[in-house]
Amino acid sequence: MEKYLGKKKVAIFISGRGSNLKSLIKYFKKKNSLIKIVLVISNNPDAKGLKYADRSKIINYGFKSIRKSIFENQSLKLLKKYNVDILCLAGFMKILSGNFIKKFSKPILNIHPSLLPKYKGLNTHARAIKNKDSFSGATIHVVTQKLDSGKIILQKKVKILKKDNPKTLEKKVLKIEHEIYPRAIKNFLSNL
Repeated sequence: MEKYLGKKKVAIFISGRGSNLKSLIKYFKKKNSLIKIVLVISNNPDAKGLKYADRSKIINYGFKSIRKSIFENQSLKLLKKYNVDILCLAGFMKILSGNFIKKFSKPILNIHPSLLPKYKGLNTHARAIKNKDSFSGATIHVVTQKLDSGKIILQKKVKILKKDNPKTLEKKVLKIEHEIYPRAIKNFLSNL
């Protein structure tokens, strides 16, 4: 563990393909990065992102669908064991309990596919299109006990075109997620 001295240790929670995880790993692998991803945890043992963490030689765990309290307690033990400074949610499709947030007691960041405070929760792209919004985007925010309501760290918007549907909009938003999430984490940690 000594070789990470001085580096901020990051854990990532994922549920699926791990595309944001990939962009974070790539970004923080840079030689002079003061940020090290030390742990990846998924609530889905078949999450493709775990294979990517494996290939990147990052310790990772995938838990079978177990009770939320068991998942959270096991995760808290791992976060403590690896002395994690910050937890980042990247396509993690579960809501963390207030108890977990309190017990972890360190910053938790999330990336959300809308321009918060608009469209908290799910189906953000379909909702933006249905409401004929001109723009959508992505938001990185601090996780609090209230869903998608914590302090906004960074946002970026994309234009919604008349021809867009939820799938095409998702692709555009995902592209900017990959661009802004690493920057937001870096800036957030440099201000701690």
